[in-house]
Amino acid sequence: MPAETYMSPERYARIRHFLSLRQPSLTLCLEQLDKPHNVSAIVRSCDAVGVYEVHAVWDNKPEIRKSTAMGSENWVYTKEHSCIENAVSHLKAQNMQVLVTNLSDNAVDFREIDYTQPTAIILGQEKYGATDEAVALASQDIIIPMVGMVQSLNVSVAAALILYEAQRQRQLAGMYNTQQLTEQACQKMLFEGGFPRLRELCDRQELAYPHINEFGHIEADESWWLQMQHSKPLQI
Repeated sequence: MPAETYMSPERYARIRHFLSLRQPSLTLCLEQLDKPHNVSAIVRSCDAVGVYEVHAVWDNKPEIRKSTAMGSENWVYTKEHSCIENAVSHLKAQNMQVLVTNLSDNAVDFREIDYTQPTAIILGQEKYGATDEAVALASQDIIIPMVGMVQSLNVSVAAALILYEAQRQRQLAGMYNTQQLTEQACQKMLFEGGFPRLRELCDRQELAYPHINEFGHIEADESWWLQMQHSKPLQI
């Protein structure tokens, strides 16, 4: 059997394990962030606490810095929206409380929030913060209390602090003990992460992803494999 048709038992078990810990009801919404190292560091923190998908609104999409993200960009999806209104509407349609990091009279300490609820956190642009539109659409302003001369943290540091508070609360509530992702979502990431070359060919030809069985093997009919074998530059 060609090596491209299966992954090692160790890799399969590792992917399955982290998928069982993913938290689809916890996410970030990045509004007009434009510094690659910040976005890369945020994606890395998202992977570390089990965020499944990040949302983003930006005019100029920053490139992920692989040296900073350390490969986490391959395991955290990014869903782009045309504007913050569409992003928040999408999040609220999933019954998420939408928070925004914003220094205001109505802001509360980020640790006072119940992150066991479905939660999305808007993080604004590095220099100017969240837009007025984002603040108006959010359910609650949150702040990270500070006692120094500087009134804000680097956005990637702020993201990590908030995410780890969310992780702490969710761990205490046992939310990492039960798989939250659907099997369909797990199958998608198993194929994309376990067979990146075949995934590229599938996407190019708009083919459905095959099933990955409990041994980490691809299960596909003959016609699927024929299309793979006739695709270039696949070499198996």
